[in-house]
Amino acid sequence: MSNTNDNPNAAPAPAVSPSKRKPALLAVGGLTLLAGIAYGAYWGLFLRHYESTDNAYVQAPVVQVTPQVGGTVLQILADDTDVVKAGQPLVKLDASDAKLALERAEAQLAQTVREVRSLYATNGTLSANIHLREAEVARMQSDVARASEDVSRRQPLAATGAVSGEEMKHAETALAAAKSAVAGAQSALAAAREQAATNQVLTDGTSIENHPNVQRASAAVREAFLALQRTELPAPVAGQVAKRTVQVGQRIQAGAPLMSVIPLDEVWVEANFKEVQLRKMRIGQPVTLHADIYGEKVEYQGRVVGLGAGTGAAFALLPAQNATGNWIKVVQRVPVRVELDARQIAAHPLRVGLSMEATVDVAEQSGQPLTAVGAARASRTQAFDTQQAEAERVVRSIIAANLGRVGAQVAKAERLALATH
Repeated sequence: MSNTNDNPNAAPAPAVSPSKRKPALLAVGGLTLLAGIAYGAYWGLFLRHYESTDNAYVQAPVVQVTPQVGGTVLQILADDTDVVKAGQPLVKLDASDAKLALERAEAQLAQTVREVRSLYATNGTLSANIHLREAEVARMQSDVARASEDVSRRQPLAATGAVSGEEMKHAETALAAAKSAVAGAQSALAAAREQAATNQVLTDGTSIENHPNVQRASAAVREAFLALQRTELPAPVAGQVAKRTVQVGQRIQAGAPLMSVIPLDEVWVEANFKEVQLRKMRIGQPVTLHADIYGEKVEYQGRVVGLGAGTGAAFALLPAQNATGNWIKVVQRVPVRVELDARQIAAHPLRVGLSMEATVDVAEQSGQPLTAVGAARASRTQAFDTQQAEAERVVRSIIAANLGRVGAQVAKAERLALATH
């Protein structure tokens, strides 16, 4: 094939003159300069007020369901992905032993109440015995006085011979016997008073319901009642069940994790920012977030509420050993806690571990620094409050039923309250 350059008739390529090349270069340079100026203005007015990261993930409390007593699992009432309410039964254990223990404790409490009642009844008996002994002492003292008068009347007559010596001897013997009887009665009175004081010590300053013996037996009933109630495991919080490991028929020990409940209405975002991005962050700054599961069409609004106590590497199972010969500096990341709007969570639910993109507006610098101590966020459950109240009602019902006629009316009201509950 022949080369076109060898053709003498081919037209030469047009050359670009320097006069036309210079304006083109100037135009390109001008456009580049304008783009740089525009980006610099955009960064100075907008971008520098935002810190972004895609190293952010949804977090939520992971509430473990653990038994407070050991036993054999008879029934499982919730499985993974089930949504449960606070206090809803999740697992039931064999309650046979707990029921027997409760029956023994209830019987012991009833017996104790009756024994303490007998102590208070004995106080009245001993008090009446003291009055009886006092009356006997008074009667015998009058006998002594009468015998003493008889002796006094006969002594002058015995000197004149009007009263025989034998009669005088009888009078003196009667006086001595009366004095001995008074001494015996006084000893019996002292013994009765000591016995009453001893019994009074057991009942002084308290009532039957508040007597230490009754309180001890009541505590045993409460303990047995709670052990019975704890054979049914309720959900501590409302949420979704996850990580169920328990099986029917399994013998479990107290404290063994059976499943978890995730309250998905309490989720937050843990955004891991580089340490160089934290300089201008403050508590309360607004955060814009996007979840990968919904894309850009759903935007969450949140705010910064706190900073983690350390970097992820510091709390790793195998932390980095930087004090070695070969060392490369790696920029660390610190978790920043971002609180989400509850209404947006309800409209577009999130799950633990979902990826998020977080952008913090750091323009506002009036808030507290991230190192400041934030307000404590307390958490509590009311799922177990009813157990204490029911145990107390059972104790009051047993005490009232063994207090007598007045207590029977109280016991009836307590039983009606338990039935309606």
